[in-house]
Amino acid sequence: MPIPLTNGPGVYIQELPNPVQPIVGVPTSVAAFYGPAPQGIVDFPFQVNSWGDYENQFGGLDRGYPLSYAVYLFFLNGGTTALVVRYNDGTLPASAKLSQDTTLVANSPGAWAEQLTATVDMNNLFDASGNTFNLTITQTGGAVEFYPAANLSKGSPQYLATLLTASQFVDPAASTIGSTVPKVVPPATVKVEFTLPSSAAPAPASGQPADGAGTPPAAATGTQSSTGTVDPISLGNSDQATGIYALLKADIFNILCLPYDPSTDYDPGLMKQNLDAAAAFCTQQRAMLIVDPPRAWTQIAPPLQFPTISGNQPLTAASPNAAVYYPNLVVTDITGANFNVGPCGAVAGVWAATDSSRGVWKAPAGTAATITGITDLTVHVDDGESGILNPLAVDALRTMPAVGPVVWGARTTVGLDQLPNQWKYLPVRRLALYIEESLRRGTQWSVFEPNDEPLWSSLRLNVTTFMQGLFAQGAFAGTTPAQGYLVQCDANNNPPAQVDLGIVNILVGFAPLYPAEFVIINIQQQADQA
Repeated sequence: MPIPLTNGPGVYIQELPNPVQPIVGVPTSVAAFYGPAPQGIVDFPFQVNSWGDYENQFGGLDRGYPLSYAVYLFFLNGGTTALVVRYNDGTLPASAKLSQDTTLVANSPGAWAEQLTATVDMNNLFDASGNTFNLTITQTGGAVEFYPAANLSKGSPQYLATLLTASQFVDPAASTIGSTVPKVVPPATVKVEFTLPSSAAPAPASGQPADGAGTPPAAATGTQSSTGTVDPISLGNSDQATGIYALLKADIFNILCLPYDPSTDYDPGLMKQNLDAAAAFCTQQRAMLIVDPPRAWTQIAPPLQFPTISGNQPLTAASPNAAVYYPNLVVTDITGANFNVGPCGAVAGVWAATDSSRGVWKAPAGTAATITGITDLTVHVDDGESGILNPLAVDALRTMPAVGPVVWGARTTVGLDQLPNQWKYLPVRRLALYIEESLRRGTQWSVFEPNDEPLWSSLRLNVTTFMQGLFAQGAFAGTTPAQGYLVQCDANNNPPAQVDLGIVNILVGFAPLYPAEFVIINIQQQADQA
């Protein structure tokens, strides 16, 4: 708006808006994990920023729950941010009845709550009405919560439902807070254990017992099918935002891991359905799926079964948003016993570490992509076997001299040699997803702006600034910006017919950096110069 010149000659200052709307790059290595856990909130993308955060919400390392080791290896190998969605197996939360009309309900389902005890006493209280009591909630071998002078009068600062909002054990919204005070005759106490509903008690699992946590529920290893194999866990419902689709409640995730027990034979058909659905979901969300190898993949020898589970059935439909790694990892539990886990969590950590140190355009593989926190690999892949896996778009994990276990492959599942595809390589695909999501979010301001040259000019400037920043970091091939990327938003790609429909077209191209899979060294003997 111009300054009205009504005050006579002089110098007037007018602040103008900056034509550049900064486009901020989105995160590239927020990893989402989905699977059963012994405790914790279900069907919700709970953010954890360290292994300690996971332990507090979902429990510690437990070989009966592959999810725990996947998250542990993610942080150990360089991961920084994870979203954990606990699988809901339908088990109801345990409860404890304090009085005739007051029942406390655990804040998450699972047998973990059966280790809780609620104790009521009247010690050191001077309430003549008898409406006040002390409540202590104790977890066997764990934390203790003490709520002194609690009462059942609504509006009171010591109202029980209000106090329980700070509890890490009890869900006040699901609990019933009545008006009947527990009958306590001093100095006696009322002690009530939390118990699962009889119809919802979990059945014993067919797999290994948990480390120090009893036997996990059957859902941890699936249910038996008519073929003698085990059904994989359900991925949930997209309409209800349950299972992996609970991630729709999160702002962003870039990597999806579905940790399975590699000692279990899962139903091949249902497993393929799950992986196909997960890959499709990742495509929709501009994320990548890391696929663990099935138990059937025990050796690399003709007749080669890669990349199939059995016969000619593919492991998963080829997707540019998925990558398969082989083999599984060997880890040691707290008793010193070795067992196998899938590589998805460790690989996701390597991706995150590579993004942080080099950028998303660098292949997360090579001698710098070491895997820590494991005892061994279940299969030692040599040069010849790696040469078999690579053309089949199966990324190998290898043990290299003086380095140890490393990631030695960077292809998506569409990276088969006989099927050329522009998204053959992981860094190329992940860089494209990063650019797409960053530009989508960074140009939201342009919606409903007048669709003409001033808007196109501003968009060109903003997008070019973002792409130039990536070029300066070495994200693109070429020695000049013109060779590295292009940005077009003008009358040439926004004809009147498109403008009339309210459409703005922005053409963004980039020259990708392809990883050097084969380094060829030519050696020749120099002739005598006599």
